[in-house]
Amino acid sequence: MAKRRSAGESEDDARPGIGRFGTRLLEIAENVVYAGIATFLVGTALVCLVLAGKTTWGLVSDFSEQPILDLLDILLLVFIVVELLFAVRTTVEKRELLAEPFLLVGIIASIKEIVVLSVEAAKEVGNAAEFDDRMIEIAVLGVLVLLLGLTSFLLRRKEREPDEGDSGPPPPERQADRQG
Repeated sequence: MAKRRSAGESEDDARPGIGRFGTRLLEIAENVVYAGIATFLVGTALVCLVLAGKTTWGLVSDFSEQPILDLLDILLLVFIVVELLFAVRTTVEKRELLAEPFLLVGIIASIKEIVVLSVEAAKEVGNAAEFDDRMIEIAVLGVLVLLLGLTSFLLRRKEREPDEGDSGPPPPERQADRQG
């Protein structure tokens, strides 16, 4: 016979003791893992910022294209790491995995590679095969950026729509919009 829950009793309270304990144990383990990931991401971001500072200081003596490219490469890597940290934080707060922060990381990483490859392609102008390879890589990455951007746009658009199974009356603010 099924046990009925009282009004004040939650679903967690209805589970047998070992289920409640196991779920709580897994939740703690999950939080420890997320904290470890966040710690490593923060450490990585700080190391990258120190490298960016060192590279910037190097610009004083070597004001050429390579240190500037290295600095841009490092700073874009910092953006990627910070976006991953945001994704971890959002996952922990909302207790669900959101795709949008990872799409943004993919866009930033692709743009980072496009920047690096475009400078390398400029150096290979005289070498037809190498230049063509770089141009193909840049084109593929460009298409990837467009696809990731389109996916992010469609995802945001989908989030603004009401649930498909929601057949109840619209919220009062929507009724006012329809009448006005």
